[in-house]
Amino acid sequence: MSVTSAAPDPSHLRDHAVEWALVDVETSGLVPRRDRVLSVAVVTLGADGEQTGEFSTLLDPGCDPGPVHVHGLTRERLRGAPLFEHVAEEIGALLEGRVLVAHNAQFDYDFLAHEFARAGLRLPVARRLCTLALNRRVDPPTDDLRLGTLAAHYGVPQVRAHDALDDTRVLAGVLRASLREAARLDVPLPLVACPPRQDPQFAPKPPKTPCAFRNPGRLTAGGPLVQGMKIAVTGETRTPRADLLLRGAAAGLNMMTSVSRHTSALVANDLSTGSAKARRALAEGVPVIDEAAFLELLGDVRAGTSHEGPDAGSTAAPAPASPALPAVPAPRAPEPAEPVETTGTEPAPADPARPPAGGPKPGRRAGKPRGPLTGRRVLVLGGTHPEAVAARTRVVELGGAAAINLSAGVTDVVVLDGGRADRRLPRITALRLPTHDAAWLVAPVVTAPQADDRRTAAHVLPRGGVVDLPLQHGRGPAHRWTVTASWAQQTRCEIDVVAFVLDEDEQVAFDEDFVFYGAPENPGGTVRLLSDGPTEQTVSVDLVTLPPSARKVVVAAAIDGTPAFGDVGALHITSGPGTSAAALVQATLDAATTERTMLLAEIYRRGESWRLRAVGQGYDHGLGALARSYGVDIAD
Repeated sequence: MSVTSAAPDPSHLRDHAVEWALVDVETSGLVPRRDRVLSVAVVTLGADGEQTGEFSTLLDPGCDPGPVHVHGLTRERLRGAPLFEHVAEEIGALLEGRVLVAHNAQFDYDFLAHEFARAGLRLPVARRLCTLALNRRVDPPTDDLRLGTLAAHYGVPQVRAHDALDDTRVLAGVLRASLREAARLDVPLPLVACPPRQDPQFAPKPPKTPCAFRNPGRLTAGGPLVQGMKIAVTGETRTPRADLLLRGAAAGLNMMTSVSRHTSALVANDLSTGSAKARRALAEGVPVIDEAAFLELLGDVRAGTSHEGPDAGSTAAPAPASPALPAVPAPRAPEPAEPVETTGTEPAPADPARPPAGGPKPGRRAGKPRGPLTGRRVLVLGGTHPEAVAARTRVVELGGAAAINLSAGVTDVVVLDGGRADRRLPRITALRLPTHDAAWLVAPVVTAPQADDRRTAAHVLPRGGVVDLPLQHGRGPAHRWTVTASWAQQTRCEIDVVAFVLDEDEQVAFDEDFVFYGAPENPGGTVRLLSDGPTEQTVSVDLVTLPPSARKVVVAAAIDGTPAFGDVGALHITSGPGTSAAALVQATLDAATTERTMLLAEIYRRGESWRLRAVGQGYDHGLGALARSYGVDIAD
């Protein structure tokens, strides 16, 4: 088939005169540091969109091929195929100097990076483009954003799904059609820089085992150690530090790398060293024992309460916040008796360094809010920051969704003072979108056709709103859940989305449960950060395989630089079951002014189920202080 059949006119490529390398891999699993590539295909396009090359091969992974029912690649089919290291140079030659393109590009990029690292070679990719991220910006009227769905929408034939070469040929047609739509909407391409990655970062790492027991509290004078107690060690020890940690963990203790107000005891032979752990222990009143006492207590560790016990669904009451550090930013809401879905609002706190005094107020039970703007997506241009915030808040009150970027899903545009100077207005005029002034939001009259059902599917949550995550086949929550944050294109600063996996004490079990750009997944691979656009990042959470000790996953955003979120503007979050699935929940969070970090959403256990809350709580301090407040050990 011709890869240019979806869009024979290459005029929309004139602003993107680059060479493209379209890639698809089939893999033995979903974790790049552990699983292997089974087949790979590359199709290259010139700057004019014409195909210039094609390569595909099966590969011998040296391991079990994994889900054969998905990719159809059995051991028999792969027997005799080359090793990746035998074809790496040929693949590298096709990628060199080109923009890598894939659907969910970070997945393919990370697998290739690991395979190249195992072969002792550099992955020659400087930039990548994700067609999934691009179509989130374009927002076509489809049920989801899977490659097959987009191919059907754009009229690209698909012969064999999950065949690497056919998927790559289909991807070429989807790319051309998506570029055409992006040009029509004047949507900037979400190109991502790909810095060189070194081999040690891609070495397989054994997952750490979370403690199986709940924290029973602090060690009492003369009392025993109890399984689940959080124990930290600082300073010089006669027994090797690694041996102390292993012995404590084997006894059922939760051996921590940092000290917080939830620490049960600190093991230290000399507090005069003034280490950060010792200073924090003194400030928090954490009991301190020496190494000899700890080893003696290890001989009689009492049984603890399992995370999977009958009260595992309960939530521990928060301990008083430390005056020396920011309070653990975990706004709590009173829970209605048996809600399926609640909505509510809370005013922005006067002091953003302190959690709000109250929480989101429970609202009416399940059912999508109805109003004159139900099913409509409204883009607000211009105005001061408070005026724009008020306008977007009013849109949500009227049942609509507040947009922050121009896309095919925008149905109306509100132009406030200064909005006529927005660079998007000429394109909005050319698209003949209805434009209104601020007075329209008082009592909007809608004359244009209602948005289609697909666009009204995502429920709009206000700040503080809570929703139950739907069950899958009546058994439990959907396997992998995502929270995607996006913001308007700007050049003032970079924004990093991060995640914290927290226990019942609102603390990380170990530092690796802080997921960020430098460490994009936690040890078990249950929480991952996906970055496939300069204005979009996604946190993916496997709710089924999260350990019982994980009570909550907090998704936050932090500004890298001096600007504040008041300078950046609104952040939009969407959430749904999987990266390509249709969003089921959306919220626009834009009450921030001087804050540099913001809690966007939290996914937390409620009995046997899971819930999602749109938080929107900001803090003036940076990411380091936020991480420390959750127990991450960050050097001063």
